[in-house]
Amino acid sequence: MTLKAILFGSIGTLVETSEFQRRAFNQAFAQTGLDWNWDTETYVRLLTKSGGQERIQSYANARFIDVDAYQLHQHKTTIFDTLMASEQLPLRPGVAGVIDYAKTHDMRLAFVTATSQANIDATFLALGDQINRKDFAFIGDVSMVSAPKPNPDIYEKALAHLNLDAHHCIAIEDTATSMHAALAAGLRCIAFPGVYAKAHDFSDALLITQNLSSDYF
Repeated sequence: MTLKAILFGSIGTLVETSEFQRRAFNQAFAQTGLDWNWDTETYVRLLTKSGGQERIQSYANARFIDVDAYQLHQHKTTIFDTLMASEQLPLRPGVAGVIDYAKTHDMRLAFVTATSQANIDATFLALGDQINRKDFAFIGDVSMVSAPKPNPDIYEKALAHLNLDAHHCIAIEDTATSMHAALAAGLRCIAFPGVYAKAHDFSDALLITQNLSSDYF
């Protein structure tokens, strides 16, 4: 079957940002007067739920605390974007080679994230000239869908935009929750676990790797 597109999912499939994310959450909590502190173990557990706002709301509900999860997450996003802008981050292993392979083999590329536009901008800024935004035929963001991953909505939006059937595409995801969004859209998925997601259940993935390779395509 001819492969026509490679769909990178979350930001974490391009660049490792888990620790920046955790630090940004904790700074947001401290700056808004909450005595929450998500250590690494807690954050790893919370990553089973997709979406920062959803993680905040779930954490608050479990403690019977009333918070404005939307505003708190917006504040966290501002902090995260500032941290990203101050760094020059490397692409994850093998990503550059896979992008080059797709371009030289007439495959389309998509970035099927449902995060904020600000986070997407910060990611491309932090990656600098390692990656060209124009190489992606589709770039998703939170404004495009009402339901976050593991709902397949953002993948279905990407497939419609690319005018491709799922069996002509392959997805790459860094968490089990995000992988299930791809699977629910009928896509095969390569698991590319982030540093805090290595213990996730990726048994439904086509394969699991810590180093992407064009040999997979």
